[in-house]
Amino acid sequence: LALAACGGKQAPATAAAPGEVGVVTLHAGDVPVLTELAGRTAAFRVSEVRPQVNGIVRKRLFEEGGMVRAGQVLYEIEPGPFEAAHEQAEASLATAQAGIPSLRSKAERHGELVKANAVSRQEHDEAQAALAQAQASVKAAQAAVKAARINLEFTRITAPIAGRIGRSSITEGALVAPGQAMALATIQRLDPIYVDVIQSSLELTKLKRRFISGDMAPASTRVTLRMEDGLAYPHEGTVKFTEVGVDAATGSVTLRAEFPNPQGLLLPGMYVRAQVEAGVERHAILAPQRGVSRNEKGEPTALVVGAGDKVELRPLEVRGATGDQWIVTQGLREGDRIVVDGLQRAQPGEKVKPVPVSLEAATAAAE
Repeated sequence: LALAACGGKQAPATAAAPGEVGVVTLHAGDVPVLTELAGRTAAFRVSEVRPQVNGIVRKRLFEEGGMVRAGQVLYEIEPGPFEAAHEQAEASLATAQAGIPSLRSKAERHGELVKANAVSRQEHDEAQAALAQAQASVKAAQAAVKAARINLEFTRITAPIAGRIGRSSITEGALVAPGQAMALATIQRLDPIYVDVIQSSLELTKLKRRFISGDMAPASTRVTLRMEDGLAYPHEGTVKFTEVGVDAATGSVTLRAEFPNPQGLLLPGMYVRAQVEAGVERHAILAPQRGVSRNEKGEPTALVVGAGDKVELRPLEVRGATGDQWIVTQGLREGDRIVVDGLQRAQPGEKVKPVPVSLEAATAAAE
């Protein structure tokens, strides 16, 4: 009885206050979809230096690994035999030209005499034929002089393009000949430089279907690059073309991009990673990666503060990422408040106190 008398009415327990959670309000917009592809660099232009005449190399006139300009003399072949051939051709031309005046005069005389029947028609025709033959001989001699002059010019081997020249495959005193298997040297133009990246034909087909349906807009041609060490390349490139055929061995398509290379950081054959803008997602929902997790099945999910400030667990479908945000195709809509802070205090079905957080703050916290 004493205990019952002491135990009066107890005060009702105070309900726990809703926990605070940080939320980001989602908005829809057009978002570029980036895809990262592997690639290799390739020289913008490549030219092999080759001889056009037979001869002994007398001089090499360039520094290996240096820059050369178009038309610069790289090698000199012993010109003596070609100078003699040129002089001989000129002499033959002079001989052929020397007989032209007399043959022309004879043909003109026979032309007058045949009118008076002083010479036969046959003699007239023979005089005209002799003149024509001599004139043809002059033209042949002129062509021989031109060919000899060209061969003489070929003794000075010049650079066909401007660029950086590699090592020389021959030295002074080497015998060279047209059509030889080995080039004397190779010149490459490295600024700008090409980057050839590989894309799956399946992915390319999916993108084209989405372009046709209007679900996605065509992308710009801008490309960014990461080098072999993972650091970003400081210059932006542009996609020049997409190969028209699919490689039957790999099932892939090659895209060629062009990048400026003023510092020479990129060299032909380097492995790089290119970020290519595949398209523009229309009316896409972007969700901060910090607010998206995975369930036991590996499916993406997010906690959303719905009506009455109650937490909802939403399964999501994501198409890719841009920066530090997921591109969500299903599960979220414009105006939803996704939980990015205080996730441990947000349980599905419970009421919370949402506190707006800017996207920049959520990103900084994630970092």
